[in-house]
Amino acid sequence: MSMVVWVMMGIAIWHFAVFVPDRFWGGIVGAFLAATAGAAIFGLLVAGVSIPGTNDTGLEQALIAVPGAVLGLGLSWLYGSRMEEEHRPEVL
Repeated sequence: MSMVVWVMMGIAIWHFAVFVPDRFWGGIVGAFLAATAGAAIFGLLVAGVSIPGTNDTGLEQALIAVPGAVLGLGLSWLYGSRMEEEHRPEVL
């Protein structure tokens, strides 16, 4: 059940991606995948590479996913921004 909470929090954080310039690697879909994957992977790492059951799922599981989603979005944005700079044409 905690995996569902982590992924849903990743999706919730992803909605705030509209407030920054769209330089995510893969566009908005790439940002979606980065936020959900970041939240799920970070949640797994914090939980000790195991998924807590229904009785162990609480508010703290939702809060665990926030840094992972933000980290995933940040890495996707940095990589996409660098890729955009490399492929930007020279204009006078």
